[in-house]
Amino acid sequence: MRTRVKICGFTRVEDAVYAGNLGVDAIGLVFYPSSPRHVSIQKAAEIAKALPAFVSVVGLFVDAEPWLIHEVIGRVRVDCLQFHGDEPAEACRLYDKPYIKAIRMREGIDIAELEKQYHDAAGLLLDAYHPGVPGGTGSGFDWELIPEKSRLPIILAGGLTADNAVQAVRTVKPYALDVSSGVEAGKGIKDAAKMAAFIRKTNQTIENYD
Repeated sequence: MRTRVKICGFTRVEDAVYAGNLGVDAIGLVFYPSSPRHVSIQKAAEIAKALPAFVSVVGLFVDAEPWLIHEVIGRVRVDCLQFHGDEPAEACRLYDKPYIKAIRMREGIDIAELEKQYHDAAGLLLDAYHPGVPGGTGSGFDWELIPEKSRLPIILAGGLTADNAVQAVRTVKPYALDVSSGVEAGKGIKDAAKMAAFIRKTNQTIENYD
């Protein structure tokens, strides 16, 4: 099974196009004003339009008002929505788009219960927990908190780099890896060499886990 790669937090067209040409499966665009990787709707539309074929675009929101999400999907070619706040399942289903629900991992999190609540999600994204910070911290979490089996595709995030990508795939066996700060030269500015190394390392782990 091939582990897919999503790189999140693009703010420049050239970085996203380069990632697409490297073979990334998806790019993430952040529509959360408090994030240093926040992108305007106009810039997001430019990025999405410039991408090569077969690269998915994921729009990331944090407890956003419905009008904003509707405006984004009306102006930007978005294939999937990612909800990184406290959105209940019914709020994620309003837009006729596949969605990913991000979960900030800490002791006591019940993945099985969350899979029931968000049963129609395209995947659960598991990220590190930091009070008051919805994501993008570059910190990891204890992978032992992740159940061995899950009903939904698991997307692993939090503290990933080319140095631990192989370990992440072999330990967690996720559907996908989601990286942001681990492939950056600065917040929102991607590093070409780091992106290439991350994708290369992830692809090295292709094997049959059945």
